[in-house]
Amino acid sequence: MMPVDLLIIGAGPGGYRAAELAAHEGLQVTIVEEDEVGGTCLNRGCIPTKTYVHSRTFEEAYERQQTVVQQLRSGVEGILSHPNITLLRGHAEFVNVNEVQVLPLQGESEGGHLSARNIIIATGSKAKLLSLPDIDDPRVVTSTELLQMTSLPRKLCIIGAGVIGMEFASVFQRFGSEVTVIEYLKECLPMLDSDIAKRLRKTLEKRGITFRMKTAVQSLADIDADVILMATGRQPNTDGLNLEAAGITLDQRGHIPVDENFQLPLPLERAGGEAAHIYAIGDVNGRQMLAHAAEAQALRVINHIMGRTDGIRFDVMPAAIFTEPEAACVGLSEDQCKAQGIAYKVGKAFHRANGKALAMGETEGMVKLMSDAEGMIIGCHAFGAHSADLVQEASVLICCRTTIEQLRYMVHIHPTLGELLLTATE
Repeated sequence: MMPVDLLIIGAGPGGYRAAELAAHEGLQVTIVEEDEVGGTCLNRGCIPTKTYVHSRTFEEAYERQQTVVQQLRSGVEGILSHPNITLLRGHAEFVNVNEVQVLPLQGESEGGHLSARNIIIATGSKAKLLSLPDIDDPRVVTSTELLQMTSLPRKLCIIGAGVIGMEFASVFQRFGSEVTVIEYLKECLPMLDSDIAKRLRKTLEKRGITFRMKTAVQSLADIDADVILMATGRQPNTDGLNLEAAGITLDQRGHIPVDENFQLPLPLERAGGEAAHIYAIGDVNGRQMLAHAAEAQALRVINHIMGRTDGIRFDVMPAAIFTEPEAACVGLSEDQCKAQGIAYKVGKAFHRANGKALAMGETEGMVKLMSDAEGMIIGCHAFGAHSADLVQEASVLICCRTTIEQLRYMVHIHPTLGELLLTATE
């Protein structure tokens, strides 16, 4: 059994990106996937939900979802058709630290034992359900089942006001569902600056979404809804990997612990005393559960395998929430600055005072720009039209260690929403 250079378990954003990068480096890669390529993001997450965000009606959204997902899935399959990549469709489980057994899916012939010099675990995550006595209520669905529904629910109750819950609340209210969101915490979207999160929630309330904050769900029996969406977080897909055979122990949250290169920092050895190289990227390590984070982690791992260092800043990880209006964030919030005792200044800008926003009829929105005592930009949180684009620019500025004064003298096109960042420096 000749070992391949790299064995990847999981063909989601992290897995297929790692395969693509490694293949271009000349490495021989085998990637194993027991479901459709593309992972949760492409098949059941970011991409299908965005087709709903950008569709006028529920019927249009459902039809477009199928087309868009299939087109992008074909693109991933094209990437994995590289001559240096072998795609196996089956279930992988560890035999030891450098050997994996692949059980082929029904109808697939390829499988058996594989040996690899480097192994990447990129198995993603799945929906996490609350431990309730009536959790088997037939009305309960996860985001996967909700996206498969062919008829619009009249009343939709969403448990959880995180990214998934808020995006579906916004979309289904626009389609015509009566939407109620129940959240245990005092505010939605805990990754957002609380000022921004509150303003966004109030905007959605004006649109007709009912929020029940600081509410713990004890039973589903009293919930008046046709469909109940469980949007209470995600948990890593590690079941069935037989990690114990490789000496891998999960942390207290069930994630695979990794170091700054996303390598398992365990004293793993192959037969003969050679060190084993096992990595875990994406949702399964719990660091940053975002598709673009998984892709960045893949790049770090391939660089590490090739003996290169890089300047990827994993502490600067932008994120977006595609509600209407959308929200986004990068770096520290004002709440975090206060909690950590960081001396900071905050600048604000409002969509209602921006010419482009007024012309677009998108006056609901706000940008907050945080800087430290030396004037270095350390965070940007926003809601309103094109917040993701504004925060992406701020993310670049933070990566380049830009100060508020430097940003103030960077010319921006007029009229654009980008001028909001300039206004926030004043």
